[in-house]
Amino acid sequence: MENTTRKNECEPWSKFDDDLDEASIGVASDAEIAAIEDAAELQMISIRLQKGLLSSLKTIAEFHKVGYQPLIRDLLIRFATAEMKLVLNDLLSKHTEDLRRLEAEAKQRETIKPIDEFLARERKKA
Repeated sequence: MENTTRKNECEPWSKFDDDLDEASIGVASDAEIAAIEDAAELQMISIRLQKGLLSSLKTIAEFHKVGYQPLIRDLLIRFATAEMKLVLNDLLSKHTEDLRRLEAEAKQRETIKPIDEFLARERKKA
């Protein structure tokens, strides 16, 4: 059977990083992986993308010398941030309109307050 191990998995750690020694390297346990993912607030999901789109994303990621999954995560963060700004601006705009309407109604009530007071005095007289 042909050896399918990737070349870099057979090479010593020191070739990649002088600060690493094989005694300090190991495979993370499921609990350690879960703790890392919790600390990074990551959650695994499954998504289906068109093959051409995925190929393009991988090419873009390679060009920028990053992995395609971090690239996709960054794209989604940028999109969500921009969309949330739009949503919040829309809500703020509607809220501002409501506040202006309420202020106008309050001013209108203030202008008729003397009339209400006059009518109340007249009813007491009658």
